[in-house]
Amino acid sequence: MADPAGCCRPCATCLLCLYSCQWVTAKKEKRKGLRTTKCDYSWFLSLFCVFLFTLVWLYFAIIILNDFHNFNEFIFKQTKLWLDWSLLLLIVTAVLVTYSAVLLVLALCLQLCGQPLKLHWLHKTLLILTALVVAAAFTGLGIKWAEEWKSARISLQATGPFLHIGIVGGMTLLACPLASFIYRTRNTGLKVFLLLVYWMVMIALYLVPLGITSPCIMEENELPPKPALVGHRGAPMLAPENTLMSLHKAVNCDVQVFETDVMVSADGVPFLMHDEKLIRTTNVQAVFPERATFNSTAFNWTDLQQLDAGSWFLERRPFPTVQSLSAVDHYEATKQRIPSLEQALEEAKQSNISIMFDLRPENHSDYQSFVNATLQVILQSGIPLQQVLWLPDGFREQVKQQAPGLQQVYGRKRLQNEKEPLLHVNLPYQDMSSEEIRQYRQDNISVNLYVVNQPWLFSVLWCSGVSSVTTNACQVLKEMKHPIWLLPRSTYVMIWIVVDCVSFLVIVWAFVLLK
Repeated sequence: MADPAGCCRPCATCLLCLYSCQWVTAKKEKRKGLRTTKCDYSWFLSLFCVFLFTLVWLYFAIIILNDFHNFNEFIFKQTKLWLDWSLLLLIVTAVLVTYSAVLLVLALCLQLCGQPLKLHWLHKTLLILTALVVAAAFTGLGIKWAEEWKSARISLQATGPFLHIGIVGGMTLLACPLASFIYRTRNTGLKVFLLLVYWMVMIALYLVPLGITSPCIMEENELPPKPALVGHRGAPMLAPENTLMSLHKAVNCDVQVFETDVMVSADGVPFLMHDEKLIRTTNVQAVFPERATFNSTAFNWTDLQQLDAGSWFLERRPFPTVQSLSAVDHYEATKQRIPSLEQALEEAKQSNISIMFDLRPENHSDYQSFVNATLQVILQSGIPLQQVLWLPDGFREQVKQQAPGLQQVYGRKRLQNEKEPLLHVNLPYQDMSSEEIRQYRQDNISVNLYVVNQPWLFSVLWCSGVSSVTTNACQVLKEMKHPIWLLPRSTYVMIWIVVDCVSFLVIVWAFVLLK
């Protein structure tokens, strides 16, 4: 087979070497009489599918970064090993995508050069392994982290218009190698089949924007106010979580609410702590090695005050931002101790921010006494009760009677026959659609969604009209003055028409040029 114009023989030889792992010239290939068989085309189709499979996984990997700190915490609870697994995830995903993409480009170039697609057995084996790894990743995601499927659906509201442009562009670029193959093959049935499939796919892609919905396709004057920020355990990217330093950093980020978790010590002192055990966020293994695995509530307040609640933050670096902290911040972090609720309320009162908390563990046999002890501290603190947002569901009616001024926040959606209308709800961001957010906003129900760390997600919720978001990244979201993108519908329709028209003209040009 002669080399087509524009494809030099050394280039064809190099491509064959990389794709087939055989250093033979195009002339030798011709002398051998080798041709691309149906099996070879099947492997090319498999390569194309594996590439798409890895590309979809790359998209998921980027999306789940918003919640990956939860995964790191989960792994730590199981193994007592702290590692930022998101870095490993991205590296492995990038390697798989790059490998399959390079092979696909080689195959397309060989097709344009008129060379046989003889994929080497080593590449075939690696492609199968790539597909198995990605399939295992999707399976694990579905079993252990099913809520991320909802996150992916939400992400399409932010990326849908741009994914459409990218996919149309990618399919348009396939027109050249497809035209080259069609003009070379003598199988009329195969020609008709490929053309029909290709144009059906392209027509479907041209019409996809009819089904794309995004809250950020709106006029500028329709944009709701920017959501308020709620510091998740303070500012955990800038300071050890659930410490006074974290609260101060959150105040500097202009958060309106400090969100935390409260437990009660063995001698009845409410204190800030998220985990049931102290291992992750203190040096309990060094101070009380024989009691390191005990629940937090098994320690009295005197024992808790002996623990270092900040050095772990510098040692494990739960977020990449830790390495950019100043020397002053490093020193302050090493001096952090577990704060009592009383101390946190005093700081919140002085900083004029609200405080919202869960009371843990909910299944404890002494939970009612925990509620009573917590209420007593709040009432004695002197903080205005409207600055305290009460999340715990247990004994809520008793709490309403003893402290009617507290703002009651519910971790559920409203019911149809609600006796008392809800004023505040606190839910995972996956649990509310844009339509529900708008409806709650119209009904004057404050909606707080958690945990929102990535600007793309914050932008979607901003456009939807959410009241506030709980975040680990208050220092990032604070700087956002506008959603990442906002398009008037007329502009979006114009872009859609231009992209589709340009794509159609390029495809026609490719088929005419290569005829």
